Amino acid sequence: MGSLGAILRNPDDLYPLLKLKMAARHAEKQIPPQPHWGFCYSMLHKVSRSFALVIQQLDIELRDAVCIFYLVLRALDTVEDDTSIATDIKVPILIDFYKHIYNPEWHFSCGTKDYKVLMDQFHHVSTAFLELGKSYQEAIEDITKRMGAGMAKFICKEVETIDDYDEYCHYVAGLVGLGLSKLFHASGKEDLASDDLSNSMGLFLQKINIIRDYLEDINEIPKSRMFWPRQIWSKYVNKLEDLKYEENSEKAVQCLNDMVTNALIHADDCLKYMSALRDPAIFRFCAIPQIMSIGTLALCYNNIEVFRGVVKMRRGLTAKVIDRTKTMADVYGAFFDFSCMLKSKVDRNDPNAEKALSRLDAIQKTCRESGFLNKRKSLINNEPGSNSALIFLLIIILAIVYAYFSRQNN
Repeated sequence: MGSLGAILRNPDDLYPLLKLKMAARHAEKQIPPQPHWGFCYSMLHKVSRSFALVIQQLDIELRDAVCIFYLVLRALDTVEDDTSIATDIKVPILIDFYKHIYNPEWHFSCGTKDYKVLMDQFHHVSTAFLELGKSYQEAIEDITKRMGAGMAKFICKEVETIDDYDEYCHYVAGLVGLGLSKLFHASGKEDLASDDLSNSMGLFLQKINIIRDYLEDINEIPKSRMFWPRQIWSKYVNKLEDLKYEENSEKAVQCLNDMVTNALIHADDCLKYMSALRDPAIFRFCAIPQIMSIGTLALCYNNIEVFRGVVKMRRGLTAKVIDRTKTMADVYGAFFDFSCMLKSKVDRNDPNAEKALSRLDAIQKTCRESGFLNKRKSLINNEPGSNSALIFLLIIILAIVYAYFSRQNN
C-alpha cells in the first residue's frame, strides 16, 4: 500500500490501491496445486510481483505459456548477470540454454536469493514447459536460443555505440517483444505483429530500466556491467561513474536527457503495436507496462535524483494505471499526459532540447489524431472539485471494507 502521506496528497489513489491489494491476494490464491506449476507461479510472484499481477489479465492457456516464457528468460538473465561465473563457463551455458529447457534433470546453481532458488529448482520450469502446446514450446525455444547467443556476444563486447546499445537491447528485450507476439499468435487471439513493432515494445521498456537503474547498477558490488552507450555519455564525462558525483550534476542531467530522448524514438511504434491488438486481456497485459514506462521517463527527465537515489512512480499512480487502463483511449490519454509533463521539463538550453521536443510533438500528434483524447480520464492530476470531507469519509469506509475482506481471506 502507498504511504499515508502520499495518499493524503492524492486521496483518489486510495480506491485503486485497495483494489490492487485485493487483486494481489486473489492472484496468490490462484496458484495451481500441481508442484511444478505451483513452483512456477510462486516464483513468478517472488521475482517480479508487478509482472505476476499483470499476467493475471490473460486466459489460462496463454497465461501458462507467458509465465514459463518469463521464467526461462529470467533464468537465462540470472546466468548472464552472475559476475562470479567465469566467462569460459558462462558463454557455453548461455549459447546452449535453449536445449536445457527440454531436460527436467538439468540445473545450474548461480544467482542469489530467489534467483538462486529458481536456478536450483529449474526442473519445475522444464516440467511445466514440456506440458505446453507445441507452438508455444517452439516460440519459447526460438527466442531463448537467439537471446542466449546475443547475451554471449555481449559478454565479450562493450556497448560503445548507439547501434551497440540498440543491438544489446534487442537481444535482452526486443526478442521478448517478438516472443510475446509469437505466443499471442499461437493462442489464436492475435495476428502476428511485425518484428519491428514487437522489437520497439521491448526496447522502450528496456531502455527505461537501464536509465532508471543507473545508480543501483554503478554502485553494485561486485561491479555489474553498464549499458549506457559510450557514444552518449562520453560527450559529457570521461568515465561513466563520474555522472554520480555532485560536481558533474549539470553534465549528468544533460546526459540523462540525451538517454531519455533516445528512448522516446520507440514510443510511436509502441502506440501502433497496441492499437492493432484485438483481445482485451492481451491489450491490458501489453498496455499497462508501456504506460508505466512513459510515466517513469517523464519522472526521470531532467531529474538529478536519478544519480542520487531511486526515481519511480508512486504506488498509488501505479495502482491507477492498472485500474484505469482498459482501452486504447486510455493509452493515448496517458501517453499524451505524460508527454505533456515531460515537455514542461525541457530546458531550452539543453543540448538535446530540440530533438526531445520534436519526438514529444510526434507522440502528441499521434495521440491527437487518434480522436480518443476527449474520452480519457487523466492519470496525473486529481479530478477538480473533489470534496475533502467526502474523500475522508470514503477512505474510512474503504478501510473498513478492506479490513473485513482481509479477515475473510485469512
